Amino acid sequence: MQVIQCRPDRRLLATLALFGFASGLPLALVGSTLQAWFTAAGVDVKTIGALTLLQLPYAYKFLWAPLVDRFPLTRGSRRRGWLLLTQILLGLSCCALAWSNPVTQIFPVLALAFVIAFVSATQDIAVDAYRAETLPTAQRGLGAGISVAGYRLAMLVSGAGALVLADHSGFRTSFLWIAALFGLLALTTLVAPEADHVPPLPANLKEAFSSQLRSFFSRPGMLGFCALIALYKLGDAFAGSLTMTFLLRGQGFSLTEIGSIYKTLGVTATIAGGVFGGVWLSRLGLYRSLLLFGVLQAVTNAGFWGLASAGKSLVGMIAVVALENFSGGMGTSALLALLMALCDRRYTATHFALLSAIASLARVFVGVPAGQVAASGWAPFFAWSVVWSVPGLVIVWTMRRRIMEAEAGPEPQ
Repeated sequence: MQVIQCRPDRRLLATLALFGFASGLPLALVGSTLQAWFTAAGVDVKTIGALTLLQLPYAYKFLWAPLVDRFPLTRGSRRRGWLLLTQILLGLSCCALAWSNPVTQIFPVLALAFVIAFVSATQDIAVDAYRAETLPTAQRGLGAGISVAGYRLAMLVSGAGALVLADHSGFRTSFLWIAALFGLLALTTLVAPEADHVPPLPANLKEAFSSQLRSFFSRPGMLGFCALIALYKLGDAFAGSLTMTFLLRGQGFSLTEIGSIYKTLGVTATIAGGVFGGVWLSRLGLYRSLLLFGVLQAVTNAGFWGLASAGKSLVGMIAVVALENFSGGMGTSALLALLMALCDRRYTATHFALLSAIASLARVFVGVPAGQVAASGWAPFFAWSVVWSVPGLVIVWTMRRRIMEAEAGPEPQ
């Protein structure tokens, strides 16, 4: 297959990097950062455990995605109105959070955190749709890689960065800085380039909700694509569900070692892998990239298998973490490019929300079986993570023609 290349639109790619940053910024905030804030304030552990419920809007965002497809909010722009609205609301919510007390105002703080998660999930809908609509086919891989890089960098800023700042100046300062970042991102939205071709809006809400489902499942091979998307990163999700526990209990690394190496190096390697994978995807094509990057994901999971068998090794941990996250970033870029290729441009917000929900299934449900396998030993656990990488690769192999057709387009109308 000959892959057609064209000169990248630097302004668009810079916009996608910033929009990826905007998507990642609230995720760590309502996750690890909020958990650290509650812990430092002395909130009881049961309440802290319930913070995981704040992730629900990210799993169910496809339920209101048709509204984003139907109502553009601003004239002449299908997505920028939603992006501007959500970024302003996120900035204001972070300001309100900064002036709240999780001890004396626990329920208002939880409600405010849920609002941040809901608005953040809505922003994700608009960002994903914007990316799918603006990127030409030849630039999907590079655009996906740059988006992954921005997303991961933002999680580092609102996660580790916010905690370091809070340690020196307090959580109020951290939240206000994040609010300021959303203000700057809103300025980016005002000058973001538009798609060359904007498909017509759904005529009404019935079409927005029902027609998008018919369009989604009418594409030939869609059930196979759903299986591929759900299973492509199953091995990665299986290994990643207990990697932190393995490094702490199985290898005996300290929290400082894990924080400075596993977290920082992991994020850096993922960013580099996302961009590198995006560049090579434009040269290899979608099918070969999915296959090659998927094999690399499985091989690097085997690195943890070797680490578990050989015993504690700081050098080994650095090498395995770097390679595993680098290949994982490449695989994420390829998967993101596939999701964009499968979206009907009339319903990009809804279709991408559905597809990304399917992609999250492995991460959500793999925890229980992973814990049971890990009880038998860490070496068998990581060996199984390699085995669970195989089904997704088999589906990629069998769907070669369908993947090439999806990449070539045009999107279904």
